[in-house]
Amino acid sequence: MIKINIVCVGKIKEEFYRSAVAEYVKRLSRFCKVEIKEIAEGKNLEEEAECILRAIKGYCFALCIEGKKLSSEALAKEVKSLCDKGEEITFVIGSSCGLANAVKERADFKLSFSDMTFPHQLMRVILCEQIYRAFMINSGSEYHK
Repeated sequence: MIKINIVCVGKIKEEFYRSAVAEYVKRLSRFCKVEIKEIAEGKNLEEEAECILRAIKGYCFALCIEGKKLSSEALAKEVKSLCDKGEEITFVIGSSCGLANAVKERADFKLSFSDMTFPHQLMRVILCEQIYRAFMINSGSEYHK
C-alpha cells in the first residue's frame, strides 16, 4: 500500500479542524497509509527546514505560493503516476512564514493551491481533501463532479 506523508509546521489547535483531517485520513485508509508529522515551529525558517528535510521521504510536493497550480484532475494524474511507480509521497506545509529555500530546492514539485493565503490549519484540511479527491478521481468515483 502506498504511503503518503504530510509534513507540517505547527499543531492544529481547533478540534473541528482536527476532526476534518481525521475524517479524510480515515477515508484515505482504503487507498493508502497516511502519516502526519508535525514539526515544531522554529526560531527561523532554517531551523524548521532542518527538521522538515529529515522528515521528507520519497517524492516531495512542497506547498508554496510560487509553485505551479494544478487542477484536481492534474494532481490526481501526478499521484497516480507516483503510485504506479510505487513511490512514497510527501507533502510539505510550511509555517506562516513559508518554507526555507533548502526545502523548496529539495522538493520535486512546488505546488500552489491558490494565490490566496490560507490559515495553516485550514490548509491541512484542504490538502487532505484534495489527496482524497485525487484517489477518488483515479478510482473512477463520482465523488469528483
